[in-house]
Amino acid sequence: MSSKTASTTSAKRITSRDVFYYIPNMIGYSRVLSALLSFFLMRNHPIYTTFIYGISCLLDAFDGFAARKYNQTSRFGAVLDMVTDRCTTSSLICFLAVLYPNYILIWQILVSLDLASHYMHMYASLSTGSKSHKTIGKNQNILLKLYYGDKKVLFIVCAFNEIFFVALYLSHFDFKPLVFGLTFPQILSLISFPLWFFKQFTNIIQLVAASQILSEMDAIDKNKELGL
Repeated sequence: MSSKTASTTSAKRITSRDVFYYIPNMIGYSRVLSALLSFFLMRNHPIYTTFIYGISCLLDAFDGFAARKYNQTSRFGAVLDMVTDRCTTSSLICFLAVLYPNYILIWQILVSLDLASHYMHMYASLSTGSKSHKTIGKNQNILLKLYYGDKKVLFIVCAFNEIFFVALYLSHFDFKPLVFGLTFPQILSLISFPLWFFKQFTNIIQLVAASQILSEMDAIDKNKELGL
């Protein structure tokens, strides 16, 4: 018996329970717990909130690395990662709506855009047979290929997107002015704004691209049904 056959025979059968205990998914659970803790602290403890919320965001950089290192990629892990991202960001924006109620329409639009674009993108990706929403086809928009195709770009853009929202959150609290009457959170918001804006623009492109993919699939299915 060859070594390849022997290793295949001795391999343990993977169950759904095993998938739940994959290392990257355990990291994902840690992200959820740290995010929940930051929500409890958000009203009265801005420094602790920023630190713990930041941990939840930083762990996002490690689950994908762990999945590749230990060969533990999974559909559940991909969805858990995306859903956690959307829930943490949306929850922070919801709190910004409490802090800055005069801009409620902006917060509503941002939450809706974030959820809609990523849900439709995920659905379109899975419908076309992709195992991850981060896999972009060759014919996709050049900005989407840049955003998802380069892990460094993806990490930096997502990080600055979160930094911008956190900076707006911190700006509500009392910090001493540093330069030109601006506090540290206000300076941070100005620095992070360009990449935050790029992220919102990418969300729009992603929404349009996913809509086109789904409508094209609908057209193909309908033509098959009509025998055309």
